[in-house]
Amino acid sequence: MSKVTVRYWAAAKAAAGVAEEPFEAGTLAEALDSVRARHPGELTRVLLRCSFLVDGDPVGTRGHETVRLADGGTVEVLPPFAGG
Repeated sequence: MSKVTVRYWAAAKAAAGVAEEPFEAGTLAEALDSVRARHPGELTRVLLRCSFLVDGDPVGTRGHETVRLADGGTVEVLPPFAGG
């Protein structure tokens, strides 16, 4: 398990009620499962529309269970942005 920081932006930040928080997870899928467990409700719905960056790299269409997380890494949760 790696210690990572999950950072929320825009609607994800509003739904989580925090800008960022620490988690322990080995993959992006595990981190997102932990996020959903900690924040059931609106954030879970927002995550369905989000894209993700792991240590600055776009996850794209890769399966979240295949995206390994490095200790000290960062997961950015990016909802769709208007006007972009």
